[in-house]
Amino acid sequence: MFHKIGQFQKIVGGLIELVDELAKEAETEKMKAIGARNLLTSVAKQREAQQQQLQALIAEKKMQLERYRIEYEALSKVESEQNEFIDQFILQK
Repeated sequence: MFHKIGQFQKIVGGLIELVDELAKEAETEKMKAIGARNLLTSVAKQREAQQQQLQALIAEKKMQLERYRIEYEALSKVESEQNEFIDQFILQK
């Protein structure tokens, strides 16, 4: 009878050790998953920030392009007026 109790205790002890090992492995995997999730969240936030920076840069470049377009139109008008003046000046001679 004592032999069977000892054997039972040995089996239960082994089972407890196995369950403890599985719990440790599960905890390790859980920590890895949390780390991976945090990394993905971080990467997503970085991409969002980068996207906002790029959108701001695009808006800035569009404004710059509009300024250049207006300046070009003004300079084209001045050129046209000057060419017209030159043509009239030449015709008067």
